[in-house]
Amino acid sequence: MTSGNTGQACRPVALVTGASAGIGATYARALARRGYDLLLVARREEKLQSLAGEIAAEFGCAAEAIVADLTDPDACQMVADRILAEPRFEFLVNNAGFGLRPLFHESDLTSQAAMARLHVLAVMHLTHAAVAGMARRGKGFVVNVSSVAAFLHSPSNVMYCSTKAWLNTFSLGLDAELGGTGVFVQALCPGFTYSEFHDVMQVDRQAIPAKWWLSAEFVVEKSLAALDKHPRRVICIPSLRYKLITALLRILPRPILNILGKARHKRITKAGLNS
Repeated sequence: MTSGNTGQACRPVALVTGASAGIGATYARALARRGYDLLLVARREEKLQSLAGEIAAEFGCAAEAIVADLTDPDACQMVADRILAEPRFEFLVNNAGFGLRPLFHESDLTSQAAMARLHVLAVMHLTHAAVAGMARRGKGFVVNVSSVAAFLHSPSNVMYCSTKAWLNTFSLGLDAELGGTGVFVQALCPGFTYSEFHDVMQVDRQAIPAKWWLSAEFVVEKSLAALDKHPRRVICIPSLRYKLITALLRILPRPILNILGKARHKRITKAGLNS
């Protein structure tokens, strides 16, 4: 279903996954403000349709709600086909994701496998559908929403950290491959961000100092500003604080990282939170 007008022939099209809330919804509004028609993908139909209607009314763009669970290969193919059918496609935001709290070896394998399908296979599938047309047309952007967790490894976050690290490596390799085509790739690595992501996991935000939390608006603003000013700079880490932390994490020896990871896990267990 499409809300608002049917778009204009000259207006580029962007697709945002996990668009019903948080960073995804903020990115959708920011791209509509920049003149894009939108394809909005999420699982929750009511919230998605409501957002599409609001954005179409506010910005006068076309906003199509596509209800899909991207952990389902058939749903993922349906979204990929929609990308392939769109000759004006120019911007892909792979934002959909979730976190898990249990230790890997004590958790349900089904949920761990779903995370791998969403963070890795769905991103691979949709990006593959998008970039060939972008490269042929000589213009396009792919933003893969990663995390500062990509630079960590710790108990209870085994799959999350691993899949986010894959996103960074995938983005760097894709950028190297697409150099000179006019297609640019970004791995967006925010820290703690106010969104429903942590609500779903029942995170106690009070256990983390307020200065560590970022707004979704700040994260998206920094992401787009980086694409405007430094489009070939793949890794984007919003906020100086998180830039310094990730720089430190890159040089610390693994035994120290293991100690920090175990300390983090104890804090999580005590406070009942995850990141």
